[in-house]
This record gives sequence, C-alpha cells and structure tokens, in this order.
Amino acid sequence: MDKDKSTDDVDTKRAERLARLKELHLRRNEARKLNHAEVIEEDHRKSLPTNFERRCERIKKQDEVTKRRRDAVDSGLDYERVEQLDWTAEDCDKWEKKRKKKNPDVGFDNYEQCTYRAYTKLTAQIKPDMEACDKQKEELGEDYYATSSSLIHGSHKPNEKAVNRMVEDLELQYSKRGKFSRRRAFDIDADIDYINERNRAFNKKIERYYGKYTAEIKQNLERGTAV
Repeated sequence: MDKDKSTDDVDTKRAERLARLKELHLRRNEARKLNHAEVIEEDHRKSLPTNFERRCERIKKQDEVTKRRRDAVDSGLDYERVEQLDWTAEDCDKWEKKRKKKNPDVGFDNYEQCTYRAYTKLTAQIKPDMEACDKQKEELGEDYYATSSSLIHGSHKPNEKAVNRMVEDLELQYSKRGKFSRRRAFDIDADIDYINERNRAFNKKIERYYGKYTAEIKQNLERGTAV
C-alpha cells in the first residue's frame, strides 16, 4: 500500500514538473514572438523619415482644425470667433509675443518708398556730433534755423572729420553694391560638363552628394589609366 502511494506521489510530481515545463515553453515562445514583433516594428520605424511622427501629428491637427471649421460653418458661426473663445490669457500673451517678433518691415510698392527705406537705414547709422552742432549754433545764431527767406549759402561748412565720415560711408555703399548679385558668379575655369542650365544644376547636385566617391574614377579617366 505504501509502495503504491509513493508511486502516485512520484507521478504527481512528474506531472507537475511537466506542466511547469510546458508553461515555461509557452512563455518562452510568447516572449520570442513579442521580441520578433518589436524587432520588425523597430526596423519599420528606422525605415521611416526622421520627421514622420511630426508630420503625422501636424496632419492630425490639420484634420481637427478642418473638422472644427466645417462644424462652425454648418452651425452658421464665425470659426475665428469660436476659436478665440477658448483662448486663455497665456495663449494671448504667447500670440502677442510671436506677433511682435515678426519683421515689421512690409516692403515697398514704389520707388519713393524704396528711397525712403534706404534713407531711413542710412540715417539710422549716423552718430551726430552734438558739440560741433552747438558750436555752429553759437556762430550762426538765428541763421542756423533756416526759413524760406534765409540765405545761408556757404554758412554751414562741415569739418574735415564729417567729410571723411561721409566718404567712408559712400565707399562702404559702393563695396556692398559691388558684392551684391542675384546670380552667382560664373567660374570660367571650371570644366564644362553640361549641355544647358538645367543640366548644369543637376550635375552640381550630383557632384555635391557623390563627388567624393567618383573623384578617383574621374582622375583615372582624364589620365587614361582607367581599366
């Protein structure tokens, strides 16, 4: 009787161990599948563009804005006013700071405005000599402030320092104009490997990305030593 009991205990322990072993096998297979799925997902993420998540987020926000705008139009409401109702004081402050950071220069529509812009920019760089102005006021008296009936030709004589400053400013303007060009300078010594302007731009782009890999091949072709 005791022998049968001990045999049953051994069988029970064996069955428990087999069950635990089977469970461990199942858990290992499950972990292997999860690990494989994570590896595939990681490879997929690496193959995507670097800004893919930001693009998805931006598209999602645009879709939400489009939906809210459509709902406002269907309800007969002004979308801008509806959106502003949800603005907080912090949002208003951020919007105001962002607006102030923008360039206030709105450009020009005619040559008069262009001349005024240039004049304003040049005069902003001038640092007046107040001592010389006060001295000239004392010398000229009321004639310093010209009127329509004043005859002050030859009265205001700039000193040598002011003349030199004007000359330096003009030379600086000339140098800036000489350097300014809407088109990049053409290199007459460069090899001509294009048939038109579009082909030249394409070859330049190819050279920028693959030039370091093809430099030796080009040199061999030019020397005639390429195999």
